[in-house]
Amino acid sequence: MNWLFQRRGLYTPSPFAQIFIYIILIFWTAVVLFPIYWVFTTSIKLPIDVNSGPKYVPWVDFQPNMHAWQKIIIDEGASTTFAPFLNTVIIGVLSAVIALAIGAAASYALVRFNYKPKLGLIGIFVGLMILSIVAVNLGAPIGIVIASAIVIFLLLVQTVGKRFKAHLGNEDIAFWLISQRMLPPVAIVVPIFIFFKTINLDDTRTALIITYVAANLPIVVWLMRDYFANIPIVLEESAQIDGASRLRTFWSIVLPIAIPGLVATFLFVLVFTWNEYLLALFLSTSRSQTLPILVVAQNTTRGPQWWNMSVLIMLMIVPVIGMAIGLERFISRGLLVGAVKS
Repeated sequence: MNWLFQRRGLYTPSPFAQIFIYIILIFWTAVVLFPIYWVFTTSIKLPIDVNSGPKYVPWVDFQPNMHAWQKIIIDEGASTTFAPFLNTVIIGVLSAVIALAIGAAASYALVRFNYKPKLGLIGIFVGLMILSIVAVNLGAPIGIVIASAIVIFLLLVQTVGKRFKAHLGNEDIAFWLISQRMLPPVAIVVPIFIFFKTINLDDTRTALIITYVAANLPIVVWLMRDYFANIPIVLEESAQIDGASRLRTFWSIVLPIAIPGLVATFLFVLVFTWNEYLLALFLSTSRSQTLPILVVAQNTTRGPQWWNMSVLIMLMIVPVIGMAIGLERFISRGLLVGAVKS
């Protein structure tokens, strides 16, 4: 029996340890997958089966029925379900792609370039922006206000700008970006709603896309900044020696190496956008309604329609899971990161 507890190698545990590890992994897998199983089984239950107590096994505890699927997909599909689903896909994918494109460029710049913006000039810019908003609200033409603010800012930069000494660094900029996510969305959702209402973009996909890009951009910059920092700079230096420009180096050398990080960040941001509820609740009513709003709408005056909710939740999670499975090979590829040491 001693062979059960003897290690077979430095990185190979004993048979008993392997069995114990597999038991733990199987248990944890069951814990993780059980909510999905429960949602699926609820979607194929009759209302009486849901309300009469927990029933776990189809054909044993209850007889499966597709009435909820028929109602959500066939009876109400064209008028109620498909439009929010399409809105969720378009808004989620576009906002994630745009945030990834802008954030990847910004994070690369924070890694490879040194920025030293002066605090005084930042204060002047913020002050002029506040004065411009006040002037527009008082009735001044917006074109004249913007042009005047730009001219005044350039004049102040050339005159008093050189006297300012205190400045920020790349780390300060990166922290300022991620600090934007520390503010709870409920604190800014009303001003955002008023803003889009004023420019006639309320209840549009464009408003949600712009909002989600702004909300997720700090996450993209923070994640990709660490990823770009681990890419050996000697690869870029070698390309520049061969005559490649900075833009060509970024496009042809850095981005292909960073595909695993880009894909992981894309999925991370997509899930955030896909499941977002509060901003969508305020910025959409009917035309740009997303699936999370439709799920909550199943809580009617007769009580929560758990079977309908479960169908909609399955429609929400299946595309994301499928995308994660399809892109898994890109995430798992390490490529050249860490292969060359500078």
